[in-house]
Amino acid sequence: MAGGRDVVVYPVLPAPGGRAVAHATLLPDAGHGVLAEHIAVPAGHVVARPAHLDWAEAASLPTAWLTAYRMLFTKAGLVPGQVVLVQGAGGGVATAAVSLAVAAGATVIVTSRSAGKRERALALGAAAALDTGARTPEPADVVIETVGSATFEHSTRSTRIGGTIVVCGGTSGFTASLDLARLFAREITVRGSTMGSLAEFRALVGFVTEHRLRPAVDSTVDLADIRTQAGRMLAGDAFGKLCVRVA
Repeated sequence: MAGGRDVVVYPVLPAPGGRAVAHATLLPDAGHGVLAEHIAVPAGHVVARPAHLDWAEAASLPTAWLTAYRMLFTKAGLVPGQVVLVQGAGGGVATAAVSLAVAAGATVIVTSRSAGKRERALALGAAAALDTGARTPEPADVVIETVGSATFEHSTRSTRIGGTIVVCGGTSGFTASLDLARLFAREITVRGSTMGSLAEFRALVGFVTEHRLRPAVDSTVDLADIRTQAGRMLAGDAFGKLCVRVA
């Protein structure tokens, strides 16, 4: 809450000179913490909380959902009717990408080693849910890659001519082999992406409000149980965001 208003906070500090850019310092990286009961941020870095979201859902927007929004719309230029492949269906960015892409009119394919996560991704609106590495029903225009070394070769195999792979992380490792022949023969674009700008954050909140989207929240625990969430994250058990109740 800020000034009596329910808000969500843009999680990136201004760059030197007051510019708000996607690759500037994140709030926790500056020592401000993400589990504090009180925090000071620039007045222009808060956006009204969408009224249809509870606090745990709203807390998913500034990080995972903003990352997914930038990947889909800024980096890949997603338009209705395209096919999106989301690798690793259970993560916070991955579940956000599914919901955002479906709302934007895309056909979404997801992959996961977990049958349970594949079923839950279908419930979010995915058109197909495949075991990791399985052949996709059709090539993807856009691939959302958060897994890294374990799936990157599959990502390139699954991208159509002229398609785009957007990478924001590597939960399975940060080094991946690349078939250069496939890359240039299909004219595939590979783009890196980190977080999002303040303008993108405002656009994301507007998009979520317009489409009445609700982030997938795996679970919410009290601050004293933070180790439970850390354990679920490290084990890869979560589906959606892991949240902590501070107050």
